[in-house]
Amino acid sequence: MAVEEVENGVRNAGETSAETSAGASSAETAVAVETLAAKRYAVHPDYRVNVRSGPGTNYSLVKVLPYGASVPINCQKPGEWVTGPYGTTNLWDNIANGQFVSDAYVYTGSSGYVAPRCA
Repeated sequence: MAVEEVENGVRNAGETSAETSAGASSAETAVAVETLAAKRYAVHPDYRVNVRSGPGTNYSLVKVLPYGASVPINCQKPGEWVTGPYGTTNLWDNIANGQFVSDAYVYTGSSGYVAPRCA
């Protein structure tokens, strides 16, 4: 069982917003934004979490998420067991192509899968 290392750093926040076309009703706008925006999950606010190229700490480091980050979970995959603030798990969340974070650092409200299994 491994404990995924994290690095200290400066907090960096920023979110993008969806734009809508002029003349659309507020109901249409809400539906358009809901459809385009993927659900995001909060990373524990006290950690800068390492993003790996695969589901384990032996995979290369791709980047480090800033404090207060939120991530989409495209799919999930079993891998190395990791202990973090949200428990011990072998689930790894795919947040982008070739980018994985341990589910032990992501608040999903569940100890199991919340997205499809990665192929």
